[in-house]
Amino acid sequence: MAEFEALIGEAQTQPITGWGFSFLYGRSVEEELSWNYKGIVQEAKAQVTSLLDMGTGGGEFLSSLAPLPQDTCATEGYGPNVAVAQRRLEPLDVSVAYVESDDHLPFEEDRFELIINRHESYAPTEVHRILRSGGAFITQQVGGQNDNRINEFLQAPVNEAFAHWKLDFAAEELRQANFQVIDACEAFPVTRFYDVGAVVYYLRMVEWQIPGFTVERYAGKLRELHHFITSNGCFEVPSHRFLIMAVSRD
Repeated sequence: MAEFEALIGEAQTQPITGWGFSFLYGRSVEEELSWNYKGIVQEAKAQVTSLLDMGTGGGEFLSSLAPLPQDTCATEGYGPNVAVAQRRLEPLDVSVAYVESDDHLPFEEDRFELIINRHESYAPTEVHRILRSGGAFITQQVGGQNDNRINEFLQAPVNEAFAHWKLDFAAEELRQANFQVIDACEAFPVTRFYDVGAVVYYLRMVEWQIPGFTVERYAGKLRELHHFITSNGCFEVPSHRFLIMAVSRD
């Protein structure tokens, strides 16, 4: 139990800032996707002068794309991340806007040539409003079947609110909002967790996976998970991702 307590204690005391998962490096590994989101965005970015990154987190991904188009903005819906993103992105001449609703983005119509969105919610009609005609929307999403094995192992309820969120549904939503879907793909890569602390830290970061998660509430099942990982080397969890590239139409 000493090892279990040490792993849990370490995971609980790690600060949660921005959208970085450095604590999990070497402790959790996800299989590579069949597509390269960063490479796709880099190619598209080179052809535009205006860009919006939706749900920038702490600005980690967007800053890695530098140099950026002359008119680049970012949004973030989690208050504590806004200051983190501003510190990272304002030196790159990127303005960061706090948004409370997907239906009301603080930009004029036809503002951007390219909008990117990695694992952030969005309203298709609002994205269409601020995207120029012929502009591109590139999004990689976490599907509704993501990491459900964690819930099943810990005997936590699976959040059925996102069960519908999959490639076909999202693509049809965009078509109805006057987008042309030009590319789409879906995958279920396996994530391997190599210690129970990695799982606890992950659930602290991704708090919607098990709403109300606490170590105390799930202590018994976490001990079982610790023994499972010790015996089997890792805990394998299917993820769920899909990618859509769409173009705005008049």
